[in-house]
Amino acid sequence: MFSFPLRSWPALAIAVVAALVLSFIVVAVVALIVRGVARRRHWGGDPFRHIRVPFRVLVIVALVWTAFAPTWPLAAWLKRLDHVFLVVTIAAGAWLLGALLGVAIGRAMGRYRIDVVDNRVARRVRTQLAILRRLVYVIVFAVALGAILLTFPGVQAVGTSVLASAGVISVVAGLAAQSTLANVFAGIQLAFSDAIRIDDVVVVDQQWGRIEEITLSYVVVHIWDDRRLVLPSTYFTQNPFENWTRTSSELLGAVEFDLDWRVSPSRMRDELDAILEDATLWDGRVKVLQVTDAIGGQVHVRVLVTAKDAPTLFDLRCYVRERFVEWLQRETPEALPVQRVEVENVPAAKHPSRRRTASTATPEGLFSGSSEGEERAHAFTGTVPVVDAPERAQNVEPEAEQRQ
Repeated sequence: MFSFPLRSWPALAIAVVAALVLSFIVVAVVALIVRGVARRRHWGGDPFRHIRVPFRVLVIVALVWTAFAPTWPLAAWLKRLDHVFLVVTIAAGAWLLGALLGVAIGRAMGRYRIDVVDNRVARRVRTQLAILRRLVYVIVFAVALGAILLTFPGVQAVGTSVLASAGVISVVAGLAAQSTLANVFAGIQLAFSDAIRIDDVVVVDQQWGRIEEITLSYVVVHIWDDRRLVLPSTYFTQNPFENWTRTSSELLGAVEFDLDWRVSPSRMRDELDAILEDATLWDGRVKVLQVTDAIGGQVHVRVLVTAKDAPTLFDLRCYVRERFVEWLQRETPEALPVQRVEVENVPAAKHPSRRRTASTATPEGLFSGSSEGEERAHAFTGTVPVVDAPERAQNVEPEAEQRQ
């Protein structure tokens, strides 16, 4: 038999190998227990998938630390080695705790399906749980970081002075992170005030889309053309926006036409009945055709229809509009909008208003309104005769003689 002291390299190697073997056994036993419970309770998927790695790391670190403590041969380095294992253990424990809480919240979210027709409650709960999971991660990280820092003697020594100046530091930090903290609190407010939820249909900044993600600092809106609009959380607490699924997903929409006066609203109502009878998009709640206006040369006809949600309503409105356009072109082309212009050709001599007389002429002035004014106007606007040079000379000489 080999005999060697407890604090020696061979003893350390044997202890580490034993710790690794024991850690694999512990992980395997716990995995079998968890899978058995999941199979008995009909849990979907692999619940151990997200916590497998942090659990293995924690078990291996703890057992290897237990093996190092009594067998490490260098006593001068033992204290530093214990400190390293302590820091790694705290980090692995925080990782495992965050994974466990995330799995628990994920299991709770899985009970609320949003792929059903009436999913308002499910979307609200999933939104709140998603925000709660992010808060849990932040809190676990902060606590783990604080616990790791407190293991250093230098941090413990300055702890009293830090706490004494906490008021000043909090004020400075609050001013420096004002916008960030505002977004964080706005995200919490959105999650628990039920203003918006995951998968809500909203109109933001004239963009139609669905709420895809709500975080502590921003909200992602999936726009109808597959773009993503990323907005800070404070936008939804400081600006107005439209939420089309606030209480229910059912909506009412309008299809409007500008037609000629010769249109027949009663025939359009009969055609609306025929259109909606074949339309699977219509939910059967409302169908209305009204003449809402008749001014000038056109008649304004409005059709109201309903659908189960916003995308279906948009498709239904397009379908009704297309069917009516085809029906108007085929059945009642006289109802299509036209522009009427009436031209009247009346001779000026037979129309009293076309005769220019002194009574109907413009008011008297310098160049109009009287015979003298017309002569003055002719003198200013008429043609000027051109005189040849010899004639101008003959005309100028008598004038010169007269002046002499």
